Amino acid sequence: MAITAADVKKLREMTGAGMMDCKKALTETDGDFDAAIDFLRKKGLASAEKKAGRIAAEGVVATVISDDNKRATIIEVNSETDFVAKNEVFTTYVDSLAKQINDGDYSDLDAFNAAQSANDASQTVAEYHKSMIAKIGENLTIRRFEKVVTDGLVVSYIHAGGKIGVIVNADCDGANENIKEAMKNIAMQIAAMNPQYVSRDEIADATLAKEKEIVIDSSLADPASLPKPILNAVIDEAVEKNLVSDEDKAMFAEKKNDKYLFNFLTDEGIQALRDVAASHKDEYLENKIFNGLVEGRFSKHLKEICLVDQAYVKAEDKENVAQYVAKVAKDNGCTFAIKSFVRFETGEGLEKKNEDFAAEVAAQMNK
Repeated sequence: MAITAADVKKLREMTGAGMMDCKKALTETDGDFDAAIDFLRKKGLASAEKKAGRIAAEGVVATVISDDNKRATIIEVNSETDFVAKNEVFTTYVDSLAKQINDGDYSDLDAFNAAQSANDASQTVAEYHKSMIAKIGENLTIRRFEKVVTDGLVVSYIHAGGKIGVIVNADCDGANENIKEAMKNIAMQIAAMNPQYVSRDEIADATLAKEKEIVIDSSLADPASLPKPILNAVIDEAVEKNLVSDEDKAMFAEKKNDKYLFNFLTDEGIQALRDVAASHKDEYLENKIFNGLVEGRFSKHLKEICLVDQAYVKAEDKENVAQYVAKVAKDNGCTFAIKSFVRFETGEGLEKKNEDFAAEVAAQMNK
């Protein structure tokens, strides 16, 4: 598969990795973006948090909740410009779509588009949407929605004027304003920290194994953080096998025990150490010190992606979200547990078209 400059640019925006690293990743994975992201993560060149992509498209996320707090809908509708995203006509229209979904029963976006529009009974949702495009004068896309129906309690939170929306679903046998406030706080946590799961119990064994493998490979790709005995063995092998330049050999001899050693090495020298470390992967997995490093990093990663393990951002002490939830339940004399959540961020994974206003004006004048 031919790898285009646009592909490289897109992967670079999604991961923050360098241009040549992105090109290599796409080449190695035959253009598969998910596989390319994993390739970069294993090399320590990209993080899981950036997988969704940089926010690029404009638009708005809206939510609506039923009066009994048992049904909630979140929807994302994209526009071409931020100006339209802030337009009252547009935001009112998006709110009407969310309300129709929450009041109705639609299996997916296709079913919703084919349904009768709540804004005009003579048209389908798709037909009415076209009329809104003509009215607003910009291409609009109903990108996605999700509806949550529960026998517990749902709350929603909108951040940054509709850039991020969150719905939190909780089990609770004593709902009151304190519980709703706590759920709103947790929704704010989700908006800010972007967890992927409620708890580790939700993560499939295959996914856990894959994430663990990425942590192992990325640790080997970061020789500066290897335990000292392992790093020294890696350096010795690289020198003995002439895998590094004389310049790097001199640095090893002079600064082997200097904590700033890697600031003095060439890129080629660091890569040679990575290659040597990777070649001993099976051996190092039997090493208790290396395994301790991996387990520590893996545990930290899980804390970042699992909501209940995250440090609660509004806590005055060091309590995590699970401890905060338990405290709220105890203070209110009820059962209280986070069941699920939905988080939409405007433009996730989409690329905004490049605007060159000077060229646009010139094109208009040439007409």
